[in-house]
Amino acid sequence: MDISARTEYAVRAMLILAEAATTSAGPVSVEMLSYRQTLPRKFLEAIVADLRTAGLVKSTRGARGGYSLAREPRDISLGEVFRAVDGPLAEVRGLRPHETAYEGVATHLPTVWVALRASLRSVLDETSLADVLSGELPERVALLAADPDAWRSR
Repeated sequence: MDISARTEYAVRAMLILAEAATTSAGPVSVEMLSYRQTLPRKFLEAIVADLRTAGLVKSTRGARGGYSLAREPRDISLGEVFRAVDGPLAEVRGLRPHETAYEGVATHLPTVWVALRASLRSVLDETSLADVLSGELPERVALLAADPDAWRSR
């Protein structure tokens, strides 16, 4: 799986907003989001617009304006952030995994694609911004990450 820069930047920006929500810091400007994680400002503006359209962040105008989470950090999953900026978690040449069909030796391949999507969902949809911020990841995620083989490149 390739995690795009767009998705990575979105998650990092959302974690700053989650931190602001937990400390009642108020809205955070794009400039501050950009500065705090060394993200390209113009690119980040487009990403935040997508997050706003998806209902994950809200904007406040004015001198002390900026962005804040639309819901509590515990109520926003990483999967929602991924989908807001990059679309579905898994696609096969533009099709959803369950929409694929093959003949012959590849007949059962859609089942593998669906299982892959389910695996992504089990990590990304069960992990909230609050989980990542605190480091207290869901048990399933923590167990996967604890496997030494998970950290090896192949």
